[in-house]
Amino acid sequence: MDVVYPACCGVDVHKQTVVACLLRTDAGSRRTKEVRTFGTTTEALLALGDWLESHGVTHVAMESTGVYWKPVWHILEGAFELVLGKARQMRNVPGRKSDQSDASWFSDLQAHGLIRNSFVPPQPIQDLRDLTRTRKQLVREKAQHVQRIQKVLEDANIKLTSVLSDIQGLSGRTILDAITNGITDPHQLAKLAHPQVKAPREKIVEALEGKVTEHHRFMLRLHLQQMDALQRAIGALESRIEEKLSSFREIAELISTIPGLAGTVTATIIAETGGDMSAFPSDDHLVSWAGLSPGLNETGGKRKSARTRPQRWLKTAMVQAAQAAVKKKDSYLRSKYHRIKARRGSKKAILAIAAALLRATYHVVTTRVPYRDLGPDYFDARDRQRSMRRLVRRLEALGYQVDLKAAA
Repeated sequence: MDVVYPACCGVDVHKQTVVACLLRTDAGSRRTKEVRTFGTTTEALLALGDWLESHGVTHVAMESTGVYWKPVWHILEGAFELVLGKARQMRNVPGRKSDQSDASWFSDLQAHGLIRNSFVPPQPIQDLRDLTRTRKQLVREKAQHVQRIQKVLEDANIKLTSVLSDIQGLSGRTILDAITNGITDPHQLAKLAHPQVKAPREKIVEALEGKVTEHHRFMLRLHLQQMDALQRAIGALESRIEEKLSSFREIAELISTIPGLAGTVTATIIAETGGDMSAFPSDDHLVSWAGLSPGLNETGGKRKSARTRPQRWLKTAMVQAAQAAVKKKDSYLRSKYHRIKARRGSKKAILAIAAALLRATYHVVTTRVPYRDLGPDYFDARDRQRSMRRLVRRLEALGYQVDLKAAA
């Protein structure tokens, strides 16, 4: 196999140590390796950079191990061409394993150009990514406290969730605060519900009849306080995200023209993709990277189950956006969703809409042209004859004899 990079280095990163294997290949294909261990302090990493530079190293490869690779990346960035690979793609062959052998393996892979480089955005995008990801984690934590409150209410035999769709709403929070303050009369608690609550008043009274102890009040008060603290933190994050988005205002406004993409979803797309889509050669690459395209699993001429791969951040945001986009009446996306849902089911249809939204985002950002909806009759106009035959078959199945005649 040909050597692509004659002077490269493989780095095995850990919390307290960094093992570097320097690999040089001369014109006669003679290889020399040198392995050294450095600390992870700034001074030690600067010494690593000086050592590599003194030997004429051009490319440095490392694996994405937690967050430990980031300090090494920040210090070596600019002086070398850095390559970040996924751990499962850079795994060594089974056998004797050590830090030195891993570093040597990384250098061998890099010398032959066999490491697929991961996308590492510039620092402003990394800051925005930290904010959007932290916000999502806090939202999940808040949802967990809501579930714990429901558990406490069930333990006290308070069926509040059966009469209110959202216990975080105005009526739910008012009733919960009253319960923590010692009010136990169900009629008095039912009066706190908003007049627009659909459940009848007698049903609310019946649901609020329970046995609430001081322990229940303490647990409810504790979870409500945690939810309030999380909500304040989420608000601070959202304000900070808005500040960071000021540098990408034009892109954010273009993305917001797409149905379902607004606010936090727009910020997540910019944070995860870099905002300019330069890291993705085509929309297919972007959809595949986001985990929204089917995998390929074929052997012996037989295609097996090929599920979409998991993706923690962008994929979930696009699925949520798709669920909002399909609710827009008289739109192309809603029409596409119902066509796919009839054949493949709602889950696959939502994934298809999420992929369509991401493709639209790619083209909107790269062309700088706002989104234009194709309309609900796009598919019928695209394939008129096919639609005509399908409708005739449906009428015949209902017992009608169809005689088609063109309109004057």
